[in-house]
Amino acid sequence: MPFDLSGHLIYLLSLILERQAETPLNNRQQLTPLFTRLKEHAARNPLQFHIPGHKKGQGMDPEFRDFMGERALSIDLINIAPLDDLHHPHGPIQEAQKLAAEAFGADHTFFSVQGTSGAIMTMVLSVCSPGDKIIVPRNVHKSVLTAIILAGGHPVFVHPVMDEQLGIAHGVTVQDVERTLRTHPDAKAVLLINPTYYGIAGNLAEIVETVHRWNIPVLVDEAHGVHTHFHERLPLSAMQAGADMAATSMHKLGGSLTQSSILNIRSQRVNPRRVQSIISMLTTTSTSYLLLASLDAARRHLATRGKEMLDRTLSLAALARERINAIPGLNCVGREILGSDAVYDLDETKLTIHLKGLGINGYDAEKWLRSRWNIEVELSDLYNILCIITPGDTPETIDTLVRALAELSREYYTAGRRNRISIRLPDIPELVLSPRDAFYAKTTTVPFDESAGRIIAEFIMIYPPGIPVLLPGERITRTNINYIREHMRVGLPVQGPEDPEIRMIRVIDE
Repeated sequence: MPFDLSGHLIYLLSLILERQAETPLNNRQQLTPLFTRLKEHAARNPLQFHIPGHKKGQGMDPEFRDFMGERALSIDLINIAPLDDLHHPHGPIQEAQKLAAEAFGADHTFFSVQGTSGAIMTMVLSVCSPGDKIIVPRNVHKSVLTAIILAGGHPVFVHPVMDEQLGIAHGVTVQDVERTLRTHPDAKAVLLINPTYYGIAGNLAEIVETVHRWNIPVLVDEAHGVHTHFHERLPLSAMQAGADMAATSMHKLGGSLTQSSILNIRSQRVNPRRVQSIISMLTTTSTSYLLLASLDAARRHLATRGKEMLDRTLSLAALARERINAIPGLNCVGREILGSDAVYDLDETKLTIHLKGLGINGYDAEKWLRSRWNIEVELSDLYNILCIITPGDTPETIDTLVRALAELSREYYTAGRRNRISIRLPDIPELVLSPRDAFYAKTTTVPFDESAGRIIAEFIMIYPPGIPVLLPGERITRTNINYIREHMRVGLPVQGPEDPEIRMIRVIDE
């Protein structure tokens, strides 16, 4: 008789799930149901007559195959029955997501292979319908505004608190959020950033408590905070603070592969079935099992060894901060900047290095470190560079960074000189049309430098991290134009319009 492979697999699956259900929670986090299933599948070495066409690397460019390695290519698979389906999880993917929910204190967790941007868009589309208002900080990522356009929503902006010393935006205050809610009591949700790109966290728990008095959900862009849940010296995670949804980037600081993230939710104010439906709408049907497996393994690593790893990471960051602050002309900020709702806590693994006495901007410093020391930083702006310290660092990597910064200081520092910082964040422009109406309106192109007073139909964003200066539907001001040109003059990436040189801009044809 022929061997009934499908029946055998179903039997094995039932045994695995039964064994996992009997395992205590702390031991369950040692399991990797999806990663384990993929390894078992690769070990069986089935004859593949399905995509991907490279078939374990045999049908691809040999140099690329050799560089990637046979093991990785053996689990570059698709949603065949034994491996479950991210769009309708009922096997190892479902179990892996349940383990992630337990690890993060969520009611439900969804895996995203569309990055945190996909998870953020899912959050917004889950709560926002055409015409609905959603309260957001002005320094949100472009994915938030993309989702608002897709939803046909109406953004209500809250200005973040600006740091006059560092020249960066922090969080929003409880008072500003409450004031905005009183002005717009019909808002359907509030979206927050926790922590910011620079590692600054606001008083998230108090804001969540305040928003919940209106009985609307709190959505959190947690792209830079996956590790905060696993150490008491780090800011509260979104789930710890009581938020309803959090788009959490596992790949940035959690050890998974680039483009893999998770979406954590509490179901009191959010319908998990609607979330599943929307994330499926936004997700490719050719989901990457390499990304999914890395999420499964990264969750295990954080849940079982996160505290230990972060103890060591925080010690390395403290050493780096102390040594950098001894270098003339540099200031690596620490907990001394805390003391307000907008600057309530700090992720100390983020090294914001202020170039207060070097006479160069952050972009110059980034290029110098790249060319002279082969060091790549996380980001640069007009006044700072940002370096992140992770479990992947060692005393040797810290020492190299410090020595490079010391040489940078020797080359550019002059005693008594300070960078002149003129902190300017343009006022939030007038929103004349909804972003969606503006995006799809009849448009014309005009010279950008002559566009003051026109209604823009495109995005203009400063990278990184992709914060909008102008978005579709807003009236352009001379201040906006000057702000953008200043960033372009120093070489910082400004993106968004169809014209990459931003000589011409698309505006509403009035």
